[in-house]
Amino acid sequence: MLLPSLTNQVFAEVIRGIESILEPAGYQTMLAHYGYSKEAEESRIATLLSYGVDGLIISESYHTERVRKMLSVAGIPVIEIMDSVSPPIEQAIGIDNQAAAYAMTEFMIQKGRQKIVYFAARMDQRTLFKIKGYETAMHDNGLVPLCLKTNSASSFTLGAKFLKDALQQQPDTDGIFCTNDDLAIGALYACQKAGINVPQDIGIAGFHGHDISRAMVPLLATVITPREEMGRLAAEHLLSRLQGNPVSQRIIDLPFQIEAGESI
Repeated sequence: MLLPSLTNQVFAEVIRGIESILEPAGYQTMLAHYGYSKEAEESRIATLLSYGVDGLIISESYHTERVRKMLSVAGIPVIEIMDSVSPPIEQAIGIDNQAAAYAMTEFMIQKGRQKIVYFAARMDQRTLFKIKGYETAMHDNGLVPLCLKTNSASSFTLGAKFLKDALQQQPDTDGIFCTNDDLAIGALYACQKAGINVPQDIGIAGFHGHDISRAMVPLLATVITPREEMGRLAAEHLLSRLQGNPVSQRIIDLPFQIEAGESI
């Protein structure tokens, strides 16, 4: 399995789902980290193929041309996860990130938020889809989007920094939507430290629904994504294809859920 991050809890839950299926079937999961770099992904895939792996689960939908050629020649099952919109090499299992971001932005607007800022990190394709969903929802409601971006990794401290930047650029900000829960939690704690009431003054929403979001005060509003189920399904379909069965469903679009929490 190829992972873009070793620190993001999202992928830990995906791995748990994969291993719950593969280990009982007698397979060992090999992990390779590529840090959201297409060049690093290419190198890791070449290495994994040299080991004679039986199949690949890839957490990315956009690859170099060399990767596509290598996978075509390898002749092993390949499943891409996390994204159900981009055309897959063979099979994809994921969610519609743009639709999910649109839905959460709409929800925030319905709650009375008008000056919503989007916090984005890493700037991978899934984040770009989320930004598009956010911006489209803002435009559809006659509102002006504002997106703060960085190629750096997301973190609680980055969420706090983004909050400071957002208030400098748009002092009347009344909503913050983050590309993941790490940024949202960092922004929420920074608000509390600064004496900004959440949700009375600023509403905050995250993305993915990490366990910590269910234990916070206030509970974090977030888009809940089925990461463990995604991993299980990827493993089940990989096993089926290793047994000689054809691809039964080229794209599997899993549902997301808007969790209202208490922070909007």
